[in-house]
Amino acid sequence: MPDPARLLRALIHPLRPRREASPTTDFLPGSESQGHVLWRLLSHSPQALFGVAVLALVAGTALTAGWWYPDDPLAMVAPPLLWPGEDPAFPLGSDSLGRDVAAGLVHGAKVSLTVGLVAAILSLGIGLTVGGLGGFFGGALDDALVRVTELFQTVPSFLFVIVLVAIGKPSVTVIVTAIGLASWPVIARLVRAEFRSLRETEFVLAARSLGYGPARLILREILPNALPPVIVTTSVLVATAILIESALSFLGMGDPNMVSWGSMIGDGRDQLRTAWFLTALPGGAILLTVLALNLVGDALNDRFNPRLRGLR
Repeated sequence: MPDPARLLRALIHPLRPRREASPTTDFLPGSESQGHVLWRLLSHSPQALFGVAVLALVAGTALTAGWWYPDDPLAMVAPPLLWPGEDPAFPLGSDSLGRDVAAGLVHGAKVSLTVGLVAAILSLGIGLTVGGLGGFFGGALDDALVRVTELFQTVPSFLFVIVLVAIGKPSVTVIVTAIGLASWPVIARLVRAEFRSLRETEFVLAARSLGYGPARLILREILPNALPPVIVTTSVLVATAILIESALSFLGMGDPNMVSWGSMIGDGRDQLRTAWFLTALPGGAILLTVLALNLVGDALNDRFNPRLRGLR
């Protein structure tokens, strides 16, 4: 007579790859098709390839900022208001205080990417925890977590960030924490919906029949299949965090000891008519970075969205 536990284990593994709505198995560790899927995603989407190239350039610039410009980017090292190309030592010119614009752009990339990535990671941590617990257990816990999520969503996110930064000391740490606390409800609602739809599927019921506990069911069975829409949303979170940090710096609420693209735009707005490049260069950097993130997010959505794949 066959062992019932062995039959249930055999039932779990064949069911996971059949879930077309969430093909995370291509990206799970140890998957043989991981590199092939990523290559197909890039090679068949010029927009995604462009986005990845821009992000790689910005990330490389941020990582090597100290090598290109080891000195303080806030130091006054040039005559004021040099235009790009006017002095070979300062290829992108200087601002009204004689600070090197090129050094500000390079070090600003480091600040903007750090804020975007860390804030997105913080939002993911809170959103996955709140949405996963509420969607899996349901009942009173789910109702309480939904009310907390709705409470955070009643306040406009940018206004909430301004209040938190105004209460705390304007610094990169405070800004990152404020953006992360304001952005997690989007992830929480998305994860909750995914968990509610996945907790009654066959492979989860089979794993539950084997006696697996809630931690195993959440982390090993449901979460990997709920990640595709979360991955797509993460690119939007990073772009939104960069824009919020730029807006705060433009309003003078950024870290005064750090140079960012938003602070460069804010410093150059008084010379908008006479030296427009002071705002155009950091504004173009923000535009390209956010555009690249959106293009990569669209490509990931085309890959993971089963409805879009069915139309192709």
